[in-house]
Amino acid sequence: MKTILNVVWLVLSGFWLFLCYLAAGVLLCITVIGIPFGIAAFRIGIYALWPFGYTTAERRDAGAPSCVGNVLWLLLAGWWLALAHIATGIALCVTIIGIPFGIANFKLIPVSLFPLGREIVRTDQPFAAR
Repeated sequence: MKTILNVVWLVLSGFWLFLCYLAAGVLLCITVIGIPFGIAAFRIGIYALWPFGYTTAERRDAGAPSCVGNVLWLLLAGWWLALAHIATGIALCVTIIGIPFGIANFKLIPVSLFPLGREIVRTDQPFAAR
């Protein structure tokens, strides 16, 4: 079932969201200071490409640097990516078939706003990172 959902997601919105994250990652990697943010964009982009079967878990070892990084991320790229998720989610919710995918888009908004200090894990092992 996860495979079918991921394929439909890829066709409807996953590929376009992945391209948004890829563009943000490339732009952030231009400077040396932005490389950690670019890596986070690539990581979340792959998660946005295949979201079903995976979830995010909070890292307990993430401290103040990830908090400061999340504020910088929010200003540099987070709100643009959140707007992409909102627009795609609304467009998908127009059809009855697209409602579950629209809801999945809305669930990706917090990750797009604050990705640092979180890691992507399989849904059958959400506590494996701890």
